Amino acid sequence: APAAQAARPMVTDDARLTDGGACQLESWLHLHGSQHELWALPACNPGGNLELTLGGALAYADSRQESGAAVIQLKTLFKPLETNGYGVGLAVGYAAQPGSSHDANPYFYVPVSFSLADDRLVIHTNLGVTRERENSENRLTWGLGSEIQMSARSYLIAETFGQDKGTPFFQVGVRHWIVPNHVQIDTTYGSRFDGISEHHWFSIGLRLISPTLF
Repeated sequence: APAAQAARPMVTDDARLTDGGACQLESWLHLHGSQHELWALPACNPGGNLELTLGGALAYADSRQESGAAVIQLKTLFKPLETNGYGVGLAVGYAAQPGSSHDANPYFYVPVSFSLADDRLVIHTNLGVTRERENSENRLTWGLGSEIQMSARSYLIAETFGQDKGTPFFQVGVRHWIVPNHVQIDTTYGSRFDGISEHHWFSIGLRLISPTLF
């Protein structure tokens, strides 16, 4: 899957940042067969238009730690997303996936988001490139996702994403604000189109957003 570090629970990123002067912590449990991954991605936006994410994961199989992962990413906006408008950004970073025996892969992508119906529907698109060091290849990455507002605090998400080679993935889920703009929970189900029963996963996440700190 692409290395995009998007707002939970989506893989397809949005043209938004953590609130200026604030930080957030995105954490989730990813369940994939016998392997369980525990992720934590802290991010801060001290200056208002540059978000730094630095975190990683631990992967367990049969209750034993098998491997780890690490992510570092910088993200900025050329045009912030506005209601009934669009936004454009850029993200660059390095990411190592659980189970990989190679160094982290560098990547970049451009997130473009579109707001429709007074933010009740928001569409996100991503297009980028990742350098797979294991194969010494550059891979085109892409994503297409949507957020549909179901109530004042709850959203349905649906997306598909992949690379220029291989079968795409899909994911559907729900996010809910317990404390609006500060505490959010989510859950998802996803898989790969050519082997849904063999490759499917579940995730449960918690997102915490601080008040202004800087």
